[in-house]
Amino acid sequence: MFTINIYLRFALMAVTIIGGAVLWSEFGFWYGFPFLLIGIALLVGYVMLGTIQSAAEILQKNQDFLGAQKRLNLTLTPKLLYVTNRAYYYLLKGTIAQGLGDSDEAEKWLHQAQSLKLPTDNEKAAVQLQLASIAAQRNKWNQVKLYMKTIKDLKITEPMIKEQVKEFEKAVKNQGQMRLAQHMGMMPKGGAPLKASGKRRRPKMR
Repeated sequence: MFTINIYLRFALMAVTIIGGAVLWSEFGFWYGFPFLLIGIALLVGYVMLGTIQSAAEILQKNQDFLGAQKRLNLTLTPKLLYVTNRAYYYLLKGTIAQGLGDSDEAEKWLHQAQSLKLPTDNEKAAVQLQLASIAAQRNKWNQVKLYMKTIKDLKITEPMIKEQVKEFEKAVKNQGQMRLAQHMGMMPKGGAPLKASGKRRRPKMR
């Protein structure tokens, strides 16, 4: 999808709107109208679409969470975004917060994304998976199960998300086996298994 660099968009908006207004006042409406029309179209596009796409590209290409956050913050306000873009905005905010290690902030934004109309099951699965990851970090395994159950009911077509779900399921399974071993006394809480095969030393007879 073709996108205009956000700073170039700002420059074009200023040039076309101001230039159009000057031409209108100096030479008449029809001289300034085309420039004003282009400027208004650029402004409406910016207000309704925000900087979601360019922020997502920064995140995908470079894993630059701070760079993506800076770009996303150039969105005027999420309240004026087209509803799908608003959902993406909250999803990105949650992803960035999680990447920066702020789980509470991530959870807040992800729940907001979840409350809106996400376009496909891929995005819904991405939200559920991130919420499940946060719940796992907090050892809230019942919540993890609920999130994973929801994911199972979704039709995921994106290979990367499928792979992430698969890897997360493996991690949860391994964690479950470790906790079971700890419960049975086979593994200390540090994680290293106890040696069960060592021979018991008998006390020396005197």
